[in-house]
Amino acid sequence: MMMGRFALLLLAFASLQLFCVADDDNNDDDVVFYESFEESFEGRWIVSNKDDYKGLWKHSKSKGHEDYGLLVSEKARNYAIVKVVDEPVSLKDGTTVLQFETRLQSGLECGGAYIKFLRPQEAGWKPEEFDNESPYSIMFGPDKCGTTNKVHFIFKHKNPKNGEYVEHHLKYPPSVPSDKLTHVYTATLKRDKEVKIMIDGEEKKKANLLVAEDFDPPLIPAKTIPDPDDRKPEDWDDKEKIPDPNAVKPDDWDEDAPMEIEDEEAVKPEGWLDDEPEEIDDPEATKPEDWDDEEDGVWEPPKMYNPKCAIAPGCGEWKRPMKSNSAYKGKWSPPLIDNPNYKGVWKAREIPNPNYFELDKPDFEPIAAIGIEIWTMQEGILFDNIVIAKNEKVAKSYRETKWKPKFEIEKERQQAEEEASGLDFLESIKRKVFNALYQIADIPFLSNYKPQILDHIKKAEKQPNLTMGVLVSTVAIILTIFLKLIFGGKNQCPRIETKPVPVVAETSDDQGSDGEKVEKAEKNEAAAAARRRRRET
Repeated sequence: MMMGRFALLLLAFASLQLFCVADDDNNDDDVVFYESFEESFEGRWIVSNKDDYKGLWKHSKSKGHEDYGLLVSEKARNYAIVKVVDEPVSLKDGTTVLQFETRLQSGLECGGAYIKFLRPQEAGWKPEEFDNESPYSIMFGPDKCGTTNKVHFIFKHKNPKNGEYVEHHLKYPPSVPSDKLTHVYTATLKRDKEVKIMIDGEEKKKANLLVAEDFDPPLIPAKTIPDPDDRKPEDWDDKEKIPDPNAVKPDDWDEDAPMEIEDEEAVKPEGWLDDEPEEIDDPEATKPEDWDDEEDGVWEPPKMYNPKCAIAPGCGEWKRPMKSNSAYKGKWSPPLIDNPNYKGVWKAREIPNPNYFELDKPDFEPIAAIGIEIWTMQEGILFDNIVIAKNEKVAKSYRETKWKPKFEIEKERQQAEEEASGLDFLESIKRKVFNALYQIADIPFLSNYKPQILDHIKKAEKQPNLTMGVLVSTVAIILTIFLKLIFGGKNQCPRIETKPVPVVAETSDDQGSDGEKVEKAEKNEAAAAARRRRRET
């Protein structure tokens, strides 16, 4: 009897322990911060009052849902908004999960959709003056413009030797999904110095915060650096090749011969209309009634293609075509020979790095606020379900209950819309090919070639008439790189030349300040409107 009671007592105790552990897995204490935006952000989040940030934030429903989020409502604007957390969140111990949803409802050609996890205000910033200079600990999320297509993970860390804060960028980050569905981005920092990036619950990247190959620049500086005071000796010759001093220009070398000459054998085609211009005034055009010659200038009818030229070999003055000149040789230069005085490439001597330090683990500053500070050319970016947690299971629970139901509905709706719009089999295949190419571009061993690959993919997406040719060239580039890596050893990465494609004008994220980009976009839009009005007249 005593043994039986003892056994029952042990069983009850074990059951209680299991219950407590199961409850601990979803402990509310593990949820440090959660923002669902079901209530208006006004009065809870602080919009920056800086002059540069004129973008209008809205509390809005996600398209096709009853779920609310924080909406970027205008294009070509700067946005800044911040939420101070109740208690600073330490990143030094245990696991920390940073997670949020974004939906690019109008797509994303050029702009950011990332979040900054800010340091305490003692670092020198104020919520109402939040801007791009406000100090953060971690910046995480999508960014896309021109050839830039990445999910950033950047952390700022203080160098204990000189006190400077340095940005450390994750190398080879994953690409941003190219659709208009809701996606959830998760960054998990673990006590073993590991960071894991997930998109929609699928692991896309894993890195070690202390490993030099994973971050640029590395968290741990180099032990030695080139001596900044070392100077190359004046007699140091680093030219491997020199012009042959004994070479003489051949007597028959004509430097003045042109590259092209007229084709003397060419004959003017029969029926050529010498007296007809290629363009004529549009006979149906009339001067607008409100046209003022003094203000608008002398009115001229718009030009149109001369219909007579359409049935003739050509119009206007006929000229013989040009052809390559077989006598052309260009400017003569002596051939290069090995330099007998060549000493090799000069390098400064190495000295101990005064800023070198060692760490067992990163010394992160705590998170005291959550900020969204972006510039974008597209409206319709929706932020939702921002989570900071100390337990990966908590973040997974939010993905399963908050994100996944919306995503499944959006996928079904997208598929139905494609079928209703008559997208054929080839269009469906093309979409899958693009998604596959974006995933291929994320493969680490292709990292040095990622900008060129993404540039090809973007051109194919924007110009349907060139899609097949660009896709073939993209696949050819990837295969060439793959074969070179297998059979070419560790040679330097070749430069891949791409021919410029006309018509498409891309916006680069590294040309000009945010304010300059906005001003340029507004000027371009105004100029385009003026041209449209002229055509209509």
